[in-house]
Amino acid sequence: MKHLARLAALAVALAATIAPPLVRPAAAAEVRVVSGLGLCYLPMIVAAENKLIEKHAAALGVPDAKVVYTQLTSGPAITDALISGNADVAMAGTSVMLNLWDKTVKFAPVKGMMAICDSPIYFNTIDPAITSIKDFKPTDRIAMAAGKGTQHALILEMATAQAFGFDQRNKFDTLAITMSHPDGVAALLSGGAVARTHVTTVPFIQMELANPNVRTILSSYDVTGGANTLITAYANDKWRAANPKLYAATYAALTEAMGLIAADKTAAAQAFKRFDKSKLSEAEIVAILNDPNMMSFSPTPRKVMVFAEYMHKTGLLKNMPTSWKDVFFSNVHDLPGD
Repeated sequence: MKHLARLAALAVALAATIAPPLVRPAAAAEVRVVSGLGLCYLPMIVAAENKLIEKHAAALGVPDAKVVYTQLTSGPAITDALISGNADVAMAGTSVMLNLWDKTVKFAPVKGMMAICDSPIYFNTIDPAITSIKDFKPTDRIAMAAGKGTQHALILEMATAQAFGFDQRNKFDTLAITMSHPDGVAALLSGGAVARTHVTTVPFIQMELANPNVRTILSSYDVTGGANTLITAYANDKWRAANPKLYAATYAALTEAMGLIAADKTAAAQAFKRFDKSKLSEAEIVAILNDPNMMSFSPTPRKVMVFAEYMHKTGLLKNMPTSWKDVFFSNVHDLPGD
């Protein structure tokens, strides 16, 4: 019980975040990167700590490059920073990037620079009566961090469509309630009074599954037919064209950071704790990084077209890309994406 109480307290503690600094206009030779919070953004954290963008920029002839890295608390805030011109590179969910590409494709397209992190979305439940998505009842509640159009909501719809048919894809939409990941963990570990199922990601998956009463009934990898990219980095084509060396330096730096993580996961975990002030122990972070089914870092986009096809079919995308390459810049076109 003490262990479960500690995990619940940890989940609540993770909910408290310090308001991020305002993103400011760019100066000369400056790269402004915005991202969300969490372990999925580890390549950028490693790049920032080791000044890798600055290093690669200098090698390309820009010796005075400056990097401003800001973590924001929501996808809409990240989107606003990019489209308002207050950020140059954004990192968020694949579905967010696809929506921005769709809205900007005809005039100043936002496209993917690279994939950042492949990591699953889990449906965890404390309800013994729920063994699959087919067991949800009208009285059940499904906690998720955000609603319609997000990858969490898309996975719920896609899984429902696979189980009941496309016309029934919205069957469980009314069961979803908005709840932060830490609050969702606390809800499950306290007995599930508010919501007995939580749609969540690393590291909240591990916190919940430490409780023997919590079970996983579904993974996004089951729905997409394999590992899918959860987080991408993307930019506006206008900024990329005007700053080719800074764009190339950012891509090279993030790719190098992924190599550093793979080579020394303990050092990477230590960097994350220094930067993020995480309550997770170093050993817990290393264990997550050592599990390729939980988290892997690669610039190669995975299952992007699975999301694009579903989003277009449901009207969330007006424009249908013919290939994943349509929504990513050419620097990753030689990679075996899908």
